[in-house]
Amino acid sequence: MGSKYPRSMRGCLPLWTLILEAALIVIFFFFANYDSSSKDPKKIGVTHGAILQDVMVMAALGLGFLTSSLWRYGWSSVAFNLFMLALGVQWAVLLDGFLDHPPSWKVVIKLSRIQQATMTATSVLISVGAILGKANLAQLVLMVLMEVTAFSATRMISRQFLVADNHLSMMYIHVFAAYFGLTVAWCLSRPLPKEAEEKEQRTTSPSLFAMLGTLFLWMFWPSFNSALLTIPHERKKGVFNTYYALAVSAVTAISLSALTHPQGKMSMTHIHNAVLAGGVAVGASCHLIPSPWLAMVLGLVAGLISIGGAKCLPVCFNRVLGIHDTCGVHYTFGLPGLLGGIVYIGLRMHKISWSKDPMFGFQVLFDTGVLSLSMAMGLASGLITGLILNLKIWKAPHVAKYFDDQAFWEFPHLAVGF
Repeated sequence: MGSKYPRSMRGCLPLWTLILEAALIVIFFFFANYDSSSKDPKKIGVTHGAILQDVMVMAALGLGFLTSSLWRYGWSSVAFNLFMLALGVQWAVLLDGFLDHPPSWKVVIKLSRIQQATMTATSVLISVGAILGKANLAQLVLMVLMEVTAFSATRMISRQFLVADNHLSMMYIHVFAAYFGLTVAWCLSRPLPKEAEEKEQRTTSPSLFAMLGTLFLWMFWPSFNSALLTIPHERKKGVFNTYYALAVSAVTAISLSALTHPQGKMSMTHIHNAVLAGGVAVGASCHLIPSPWLAMVLGLVAGLISIGGAKCLPVCFNRVLGIHDTCGVHYTFGLPGLLGGIVYIGLRMHKISWSKDPMFGFQVLFDTGVLSLSMAMGLASGLITGLILNLKIWKAPHVAKYFDDQAFWEFPHLAVGF
């Protein structure tokens, strides 16, 4: 008796990925060199090396385990996350190098560039939460290339035409990634049969692993938010404010989860999502917030929004818009990210009005444009990517095989044929 799971990966995935990796190696051979400057290498190496390690832990362990709570999709959640991160970093290093120095077409590889590339690749790891379990690895490879390209282009436009600094253009990654993923999910959405809905359920052990991912993200989020701040006192304020916002959102998430349950019980799914909302919301403005109470209020509001979204939005999205958001990307990253963008614009307006800058109106317009551009580019590039991923050539898994590791992995302990 043959396998009831489709061999969708055997034909296209190995050849497609090996050719892509070979092409990347060739590009690195001709266009990439290590940084040979000797400008205080010890101090710079220690700083960027530590931040790179923190960001890598967030991306590989944090986001990898955060999405591992599905009953029968734990292997794919963690391993596909690592695959996309490894591919995305390579592609982002090249893109950032080419976009920063277009005349020379030479990529100078520094620790800071790998750090930024890792943060850029994180956009894909956030977006994939919306379509987790509904796409094969070949589709995810294309999604990595499309999204990293779109996000790098968005950052370049923000910096060159909207006068956004490096930190701000990166901190809107949550807004971009959330709406990119939601748009792709809308393109790929299919009515879920009963057996697929059962496999989407969370169980105790996988939820514990997902909580482990939440803890890694919670601990290292201050490093992510302050990674691109170059002025020491701004970096210190960024770390402090992120901790305050995360602490309050954690308390808010646990309390409000119990409050919204008829029997006063807490939902582990709510904890996975809303505990991190404060870190997302405070990202853009972490260096501008002058007092800890403001960061704490922002963490409180972000937690409320995240829990409220988790309670109300899934029904609306599924029934009205036809969007199935597997891991709640919208209320974990999207809504808190929008809140953070609005707060940043408000703080900038307050700061500029006190300084009586004659360019007040233009600066507010630019700040609003950066947030709007991130959301618009996420929606537009997500729509294009989703339409391409919907083509039959990718041999997407059948809807009955959604959220199932057995479609992709060998299980030696099971009977022959699986």
